[in-house]
Amino acid sequence: MARLTLRGAVRVLAASALFAAFSVQADPILIKFSHITADNTPKGQGALMFKKLVEERLAGQVQVQVYSNSSLFGDGKEMEALLNDVQMLAPAPSKLEQYTKQLQLFDLMFLFDDMAAAQRFQQSEKGRAMLASMEDKGITGLAYWLNGMRQFTANKALREPADARGQKFRVQPSDLQAAQYSALRAVPRKMSFAEIYQGLQTGVVNAQDNPWSNIYSQKYYEVQKYMTESNHGIGNYVLITNTKFWHSLPDEVRGELEKIVDEVTVEVNRQAAALNEEAKQAILATGKTELITLTPEQRSAWRDAVRPAWKSFEKDIGTDLIEAAQAANTAP
Repeated sequence: MARLTLRGAVRVLAASALFAAFSVQADPILIKFSHITADNTPKGQGALMFKKLVEERLAGQVQVQVYSNSSLFGDGKEMEALLNDVQMLAPAPSKLEQYTKQLQLFDLMFLFDDMAAAQRFQQSEKGRAMLASMEDKGITGLAYWLNGMRQFTANKALREPADARGQKFRVQPSDLQAAQYSALRAVPRKMSFAEIYQGLQTGVVNAQDNPWSNIYSQKYYEVQKYMTESNHGIGNYVLITNTKFWHSLPDEVRGELEKIVDEVTVEVNRQAAALNEEAKQAILATGKTELITLTPEQRSAWRDAVRPAWKSFEKDIGTDLIEAAQAANTAP
């Protein structure tokens, strides 16, 4: 009996140790970060930097899987996926207009003079408050990631607003974007990011706009004769997460993730201008496309041409937000 009791005690102790080991070695929290751009873009670099820092500081607690280049979900499916299959995205503001109209502000062409102005607005009280405008829809905004200023590419030289007339421009799924191109008497065609190259190649569209980093990484310069350095819009992403998931995290884990997001955001925004300049020079080095740079007077003419299209959207965005954004063009 004594031997059986001893064996039983050993078994109990072994089982307890095994249970304790499993308790300590619980599966880490998984964050799937899906995005549609290449790894060598500001957003791609930001996602990889986020993964690196999380797995250094929260080793064994949080694991990050990054899916770039629409390899997991593309434009049309990523927002739906945030509710079930992924925990983090960084879409363009136009993808979020069904959840909040305020972020349409970033689609107003020629609103910001440069990236510095856009960043001043984003860091302002009004700019930061916009990140919380989707909470009631189950989406938490974490940060703004800059991706450089947007530039036109086309198979026709674009210098004056009249040059856009009749051109078939790819636009994001944004009624505001479409309205502005219609104001230019161009033909807006909504198309996902992954379809742009083929659309340009086949003539479904013959013009588009993107920051230099996307123009280079997606090789649009191979199928476009001209690039216009228009700096007409802020290439901007909103880093978002599922609100329910975010608030389900242990406080200490969420706190550390917030610190990491802040650090990565500073670095992404710092690198954006340099990465875009490198991409621009790499495109020019191919000799495959001609660069046109707008003068301040030409930019002003383009702004005047699209401004009437703003009127229908001002109420939804908020006149106060638009005025605050315009005020950010003047450095304090």
